[in-house]
Amino acid sequence: MWIDVHTHLEMLEENTEQVLREAEAVNVTNMITIGCHPNDFEKVCTIAEKNYPTIAATLGVHPHEAKFYSTEVEKQIRAKADEPYLIGIGEIGLDYFYNHSDPEVQRDAFHKQMALAHDLGLPVEIHSRDAEDDTAAELQKWKGKVTGMMHCFSGTSKLAKAALDVGFYISLSGVITFKNAQNLRDIIKDLPLDKILVETDAPFLAPVPMRGKKNKPAFVSHTAEKVAEIKGISLEELSQQLKENVKKLFPKWKF
Repeated sequence: MWIDVHTHLEMLEENTEQVLREAEAVNVTNMITIGCHPNDFEKVCTIAEKNYPTIAATLGVHPHEAKFYSTEVEKQIRAKADEPYLIGIGEIGLDYFYNHSDPEVQRDAFHKQMALAHDLGLPVEIHSRDAEDDTAAELQKWKGKVTGMMHCFSGTSKLAKAALDVGFYISLSGVITFKNAQNLRDIIKDLPLDKILVETDAPFLAPVPMRGKKNKPAFVSHTAEKVAEIKGISLEELSQQLKENVKKLFPKWKF
């Protein structure tokens, strides 16, 4: 069995039932759908509530949308905190590549959402692009206070070490299958198995051999196969370890 810990079901044109059927056919049994913008929260929650525990959800404001984070948005997240399907805060973090929101605004929203996660006792899913030093600095502030994962990790060994140092997990996407991702595959060789997760980030970043297609949770199996190949272990061993990792990071998720 495989678990997709980061997907955007509200962005997929297919209905949820079709997505689940396709996933089930290749033993993708569970997934987490991610809220990134306040305008998406209701749809994300509706999908998760209807399909829990197969589908769980997180809510957060993506760094691209950081300018929209407010006390009112925080209230919306808090209002859902007791729902069984709401198992984390995310997607939050920093992205200095596009700078759709001012970096200072991003850092403020990131810090406030880490504080929210701490207050609610929920793990976080973090996006970091071209912002490694500031991401690592924020993580260090919450060492031992907030748990979480680096979503769609494609950073340096330095960032991986910083994340592991604060007890975070490293979530791997289809990027690890790309021809130009050898540096990333080299980093994976040294990652501890008990700190690895897999995801699709669907509908983005479809893995080899599905490049050029819209990504779907069903495709997470291809990423898992690449991880097993890199680590030199069986698919059965990897599957069991990933399940244990998910249950440790998201203890609220009862599946």
